[in-house]
Order: sequence, then structure tokens, then C-alpha cells
Amino acid sequence: MSAKDTTRQTVIVATLLCVVCSVVVSAAAVLLKPLQVANKDLDRKSNILAAAGISDSSKSVDELFTQITTKYVDLETGKFTTDVPAKYDAKKAAKDPQLGQALTKDVDIASIKYQAKVMPVYLVENKDGIEKVILPVHGYGLWSTLYGFLALEGDLNTVVGLGFYSHAETPGLGGEVDNPAWKALWPGKKVYGAEGMEPKLGLIKGSVDPSAPGAEHQIDGLSGATLTANGVTNLVQFWMGKNGYAPFLANLKAGEV
Repeated sequence: MSAKDTTRQTVIVATLLCVVCSVVVSAAAVLLKPLQVANKDLDRKSNILAAAGISDSSKSVDELFTQITTKYVDLETGKFTTDVPAKYDAKKAAKDPQLGQALTKDVDIASIKYQAKVMPVYLVENKDGIEKVILPVHGYGLWSTLYGFLALEGDLNTVVGLGFYSHAETPGLGGEVDNPAWKALWPGKKVYGAEGMEPKLGLIKGSVDPSAPGAEHQIDGLSGATLTANGVTNLVQFWMGKNGYAPFLANLKAGEV
């Protein structure tokens, strides 16, 4: 067999191998897609439940999530809307000219650049009305955008919990946003003061003095992670402010949604 024939056979075998591998990978991607979507949805539900402080080891995530109602809010009007596309994704919508908007620097304290016009919100209701509201929040830290949920009591001011489900902050520093001990500092804190819907909640340097004025709006800072701490404060104050959920929460409190 000549060197030319050997080379030809090598090329044929390599080509066939590439084709077979491509088919296998493509088939696996198609077959696994439903499982990936289901796992992503399960993770979303788990994080919403965690922020709301809802847990029961005897029930599945889907069973627990039946306590929660998903609705959509038009951030401009601060009212519920049903005018959303099927399988709505607020993250993708933010960069869609029809569904989102670019934010100017003076408004964009959370450094997210784009914001969806409509956001999902999650309600826990009882016979007396709204028991809890869980709100998606996100903003830039030191290295990454932090995505999470902030849950409020039915008074629409007292924090139930805050949790982040996606970020790439430095482990042991900014990554301490995942520390259960730090997350345990949030329940009971107040987002707003007596004067209105201007958010006051945020992180400080060092530890909070419970006896100090305004302590109800303060969270212990993240040691060695000032930029991440500032990012958390900024994202909370952006989303709970006039360009975020404040108009909706005011309407909800007044029964005008």
C-alpha cells in the first residue's frame, strides 16, 4: 500500500469518526434538553422557596411550590400584567428592544445596563391576603452579576430572606454572600423608613450595633470584600427603589394592582 493510500484512509477514518461523534453529541444535547430545562426550573423554585423560608423535608420542591403564585408586574405602571410572551425570560427580555430598556448611568446604580420592562414576582397568600412576596433581584459585585431573590413579609417592608443562586464572587470574600450565618442577618430587617418608599436597607462596614439609630436597615459588611458589599447594597436599593419594585409595592399596599 502506498503512502498516498494510507493518507487517504487516515483522512476517511478521521472524517467518519468526526461525523459519528458529532451525531452522538447532537443527539445527547437534544435528548438531555428537557432534563436540563426541568433541572433549571427546579433550581429556580428551590431558591424562591429558600428566600421565602419555606421548607418541609417530607414534601418535594414541586409540592411546596404549590403555595406560591407566579405573577408578572409592569415596572412602569407598578401593576400586574398578563401581557407577556409564552415562556417569558426576564433576563433575555432585558436586551430585547421591545421587552426591555437600556439604563442610563445615573439610574443604573446596580450596574446591570439593561432592565426588563416586566418582571415576575412570587406571592404566598392566605385567607387574609398576601403573606409573603418574593422578588427577583440582580446587580454587579466585584467580578460578576449576582442573581437572587429578596422575600418580604406581608407588610411589604420586613425582610424574610435574601439568597443568591448565581454569581462568581471570590470564595471566602465576596463569596460569603452564600454563608448561612450572613444570610441569617437579613430576616427582620426593614427595607423602608417611616417617611416613604425610599429604600434604606444596605450593608455597612463592620458589624451592626443593634442599639444604634437605623440598625433595622443595616446588615454586617463582608470583610475584605468592599466592592461586593457595595454591589449588594446597590442592587437591593435599585430593585427596591422607584425604578424597581417600589411603585408595585406601593400599589399592592394600597390594593391598586
